[in-house]
Amino acid sequence: MKLLLESLFLHQAWADATLLAAVGAHAEAVGDEGLRKLLHHMVTVQRFYLARIAARPFDRAREAEVQLSSGELMELFKQTHAEALALVHGITESGLERRFGPVLQTEFTVAEGLTQIVMHSQNHRGQCLMRLREMVGKAPTLDYILWARERPAADWGR
Repeated sequence: MKLLLESLFLHQAWADATLLAAVGAHAEAVGDEGLRKLLHHMVTVQRFYLARIAARPFDRAREAEVQLSSGELMELFKQTHAEALALVHGITESGLERRFGPVLQTEFTVAEGLTQIVMHSQNHRGQCLMRLREMVGKAPTLDYILWARERPAADWGR
């Protein structure tokens, strides 16, 4: 399970960095409020689950109110992915079975929480790609299987 989660989180970092670079390449996309809200929601949920798994406080009100520039949003994603990858690389198989919460009035395993992070983000990345295609006519292909061929690293410097 750990190896699969490591692979999924490496893909997620690459996919998010690639998506953000594609958005940043088009002024129309950068200025789109709906797209920016969706991206902010993605990273906020990632941060929420990481905080819960690490048993540290999460200030929902502060996280929800932040209006970030595209550069600040990219940096927030970069920091969040660094934290997630460190967690996944450092966790043991038995650590994946530890329970955390409550979330939705339930205690979940760390493996379930980490899976939620990647699945939730994948769903919203698809929405962002659709919106980007509607606005500018093209969007990157971010499929896991295409990433798995060469496993490129996330490029946060674009």
